[in-house]
Amino acid sequence: MSILIKPVVTEKMTIQGDKLNRYGFIVDRDANKIEIKKAVEQMYSVSVKDVNTVNYHGKRKSRYTKAGLQTGRTNHYKKAFVTLAGEDKIDFYSNI
Repeated sequence: MSILIKPVVTEKMTIQGDKLNRYGFIVDRDANKIEIKKAVEQMYSVSVKDVNTVNYHGKRKSRYTKAGLQTGRTNHYKKAFVTLAGEDKIDFYSNI
């Protein structure tokens, strides 16, 4: 079971990566900060200074269609913000 599901590549996270050396990841909901730190250090060969996590609760959504009102909800997920120590950098675009 993988701890890191996918990186968060948005305009805001790109700016934080440049200025604050901070990167975002969608992670497994059961993972704790220590496991996230070890996974990032192992996968990207960097040293992690700090890990902050946020749990997002799925929202209820509804939409009107030809078949009538359809309701559902978005998924729950956990996001981790990882601050790297020193001059370490993560390049998400190197594998493209």
